[in-house]
Amino acid sequence: MSNSGPNPDKLRELGAELDEIRRKEAAKQANKPAPTSLGIAFRFSTEMVAALIVGGGLGWGLDRLLGTRPIFLLVFFVLGAAAGIRNVMRAAQEINAEMSAKDKGN
Repeated sequence: MSNSGPNPDKLRELGAELDEIRRKEAAKQANKPAPTSLGIAFRFSTEMVAALIVGGGLGWGLDRLLGTRPIFLLVFFVLGAAAGIRNVMRAAQEINAEMSAKDKGN
């Protein structure tokens, strides 16, 4: 008859390894430098430009495929702009949360 339950010694070893990995990750996060103004601006502009290009490209492709004039280009460009603004707002909230967490840690 074999013991089908987990081996307690192996579970302790696994727990110790996980604790060590968590400590290393926490140390990496603590040593991570704060984002610079230029880095933040680059991220925001990249988010916005990427959304506009994707939206405009989809609209242009649909217009070309369906033989319509710039109707889809305009609609999808506006949708891309809205998505870009949403992405920038999300990135700003993320950066703000990181900076406030770092301030609380110091």
